[in-house]
Amino acid sequence: MEDYTIKNGKKLRYGYTTGSCAAAAAKAAAVMLLGGEIVQQVTLTTPKGITLDLEVLEITREMEAVTCAILKDGGDDPDVTTGLLIYAKVIKSQEKGIGIDGGAGVGRVTQKGLDQPVGNAAINSVPRKMIELEVKTIMARYGYDSGLKVEISVPGGAETALKTFNPRLGIVGGISILGTSGIVEPMSEAALIKTIEAEINMQAAEGAEYIMATPGNYGADYIKSTVREVWDRNIKCSNYIGETIDLAIAKNFKGILFAAHIGKFAKVAGGIMNTHSRNSDARMEILASCAVHAGITMAGVRRILEAVTTDEALEIMQEEQILDQAMVIMLDKIHYYLNKRSCGAIRIGAIVFSNQYGTLGQTEDVEYLIKILKGK
Repeated sequence: MEDYTIKNGKKLRYGYTTGSCAAAAAKAAAVMLLGGEIVQQVTLTTPKGITLDLEVLEITREMEAVTCAILKDGGDDPDVTTGLLIYAKVIKSQEKGIGIDGGAGVGRVTQKGLDQPVGNAAINSVPRKMIELEVKTIMARYGYDSGLKVEISVPGGAETALKTFNPRLGIVGGISILGTSGIVEPMSEAALIKTIEAEINMQAAEGAEYIMATPGNYGADYIKSTVREVWDRNIKCSNYIGETIDLAIAKNFKGILFAAHIGKFAKVAGGIMNTHSRNSDARMEILASCAVHAGITMAGVRRILEAVTTDEALEIMQEEQILDQAMVIMLDKIHYYLNKRSCGAIRIGAIVFSNQYGTLGQTEDVEYLIKILKGK
């Protein structure tokens, strides 16, 4: 693709989804099967309205079937599926309609709450509709009124899936065929939020009413080492604290327990609900404010404002003997802003820690939430 977007001052190229690859490959295979012609290039209009002209690769023709592939290109997005060949095999069938299934390298759904039912290939609903639309159009073009089966496969998909969220989501054996717009937008926040939503939906389908949420690996490791019993309710929410609360409320959850490094949740104490550094970095200002309320000297305030890391700021507070009080003040602010985001619709607690100092404090609902999550 030659379409671009500008993010953070950089020109970034769009890509196209595994769903677009699957639909384009199915279209090309259907043309070759029903029309008898060789297709070297296939045109696909994505749900976003962008038209793709894609090279058709790895063509295999049989009497009753044709297989071909499209190379996945995620553009300038850090997409682990870029470079994979997405194959579609279209087979004549006596059974009316279009059957769509996954072959080798396409995952299978094993848990409730995802886009597809348990047992189905992890080919999401929009790619399924895209495949069906393209194949139906070709059937009509050639006056073919029997049935076709479409099998999507991805060599190397099982190995690639280990680098994705699929194992956490209960999708086994391969990657998912995804995409709601057909286009990969570089550094897409929407894609990350969709992953969080999928994890929340899965837990809701299992009947969970309370969940754990950790922004990253630090939080996950902390939970494993301190309250491992609640690990099975953990989701990774990345920087999207506010969106995670919104999604949990939408699914009628009763409570969320966050466990987060102070580098992330110091920002929440200032009402910042997207903690990515490109959106905000007021950690030192917020910590300095808490330290002022705890009685730190002006020299200490200046040192905190000049600090590079949160651990350095904590060390300054420790030296001035106000660390514990400053953390109480910070946790009160975190509690306030989390509940402000939820409008009181859900019970929220937060544990905050640092790598150097361990647990720094927790909000008032934490003990209750841990007890519930443990099932006691």
